[in-house]
Amino acid sequence: MRGPVLAVRGLRTHFMMPERTVKAVDGITYELYPGKTLAVVGESGSGKSVHALSILKLLPMPPAEIVSGQVLFRGEDLLTMPAERLRQVRGDRIAMIFQEPMTSLNPVLTIGEQIAETVVLHQKKSKANAWEKAVGLLAKVGIPHPEERARDYPHQFSGGMRQRAMIAIALSCEPDVLIADEPTTALDVTIQAQILELMKELQREYRMAIVLITHNIGVVAEMADDVVVMYAGRAVEQAPVDALFKDPKHPYTKGLLESVPSIYKRKERLEAIKGQPPDLTGGFAGCPFAPRCAVALERCAGDDPPQFHLEGGRMSNCWREER
Repeated sequence: MRGPVLAVRGLRTHFMMPERTVKAVDGITYELYPGKTLAVVGESGSGKSVHALSILKLLPMPPAEIVSGQVLFRGEDLLTMPAERLRQVRGDRIAMIFQEPMTSLNPVLTIGEQIAETVVLHQKKSKANAWEKAVGLLAKVGIPHPEERARDYPHQFSGGMRQRAMIAIALSCEPDVLIADEPTTALDVTIQAQILELMKELQREYRMAIVLITHNIGVVAEMADDVVVMYAGRAVEQAPVDALFKDPKHPYTKGLLESVPSIYKRKERLEAIKGQPPDLTGGFAGCPFAPRCAVALERCAGDDPPQFHLEGGRMSNCWREER
C-alpha cells in the first residue's frame, strides 16, 4: 500500500478526576508508513505512553476519556470500531511491547503457553501447531534451547530474555504495526543493543511499521526514520530523524539534544533544561514551554502557537517559525 498504515489525527486523551481534568494527550497528529519507524520522544510525563495506549483503547475508561481525534488503521478508525472488531485487530494486526515485561507476562503460565495462546486466538491454529510456532518464535528471537525454555515461567527468564519473549508474543501473528513502549528500559547496554538489532532484523523480514516510544535519544538515532517530539501532551516538533538532529527547530527539542552526552561535545557539564514541566490540569494561556524557554518571545506567554508546517515535511509548534 502507498498510503499510511496508521494515521493519528488530532488525538486528545484526558483523565477526568473528581476535581480536575488532566490533559495527558492534547492534540497529536502523525502518519506511519509500512516498513518505517516513527519515534515518539519526550521527558517523563509528556504523554508518550498514554498516546500509545490510546491507540488501542487500553486505558481504563473512566477515568480516561478520548475526547477527540481519529486513529486510522488502513482507513478504519480504531476509536469508533466495534469492540469485537477491535479485539481482532489488537494483538493480531497491531501488537504492543509494554515497558515492564515482568508485569506484562502472566506469572502462572509458561512462556510457550503465552505465545501459543495468541496464535490460537488470532490464527485459529490447533494447540499443537501453536506450540510449534511458539518454539520457533523463541528460536527466532535468539533464546537458546527454545524447546526447553518454552516450558519455563517468566521468573526463570532474565530481563533481556523476558523482553525477547515479549517480542516473540508481539510478532506471533506477524503484525502490520508494532508499538514498542520503552522496549530497552532497565536493560544493560549490551542487551539494549541486541534487542534493537533484533527489532530491526524482524522489521526487515516482516516489513512492519514501528511506533517507538522512548526518552533515549541514542535509541532514536539508531532506529527511527521520523521523530515526533512531545511536551505537555502536545507534539511540538516533527521531522525526519537526520533533519531533527542536524537542525532542531523547537527550543525544547534543542534542549533535549543539548542534554545528551556526546564524545563530540567537550563540555565539563551537560546543559539542562531549567524549570519543571507544567501542570497538565490547567489551561495554557500561551506556549506551555514558555516559562522554561531561554529564547521565548513576548507573545509566547499569552498566545498559544499553532503548528507551523515547514519544508521537508517538518512541523514546529513555535512562534519563531512564523513567516
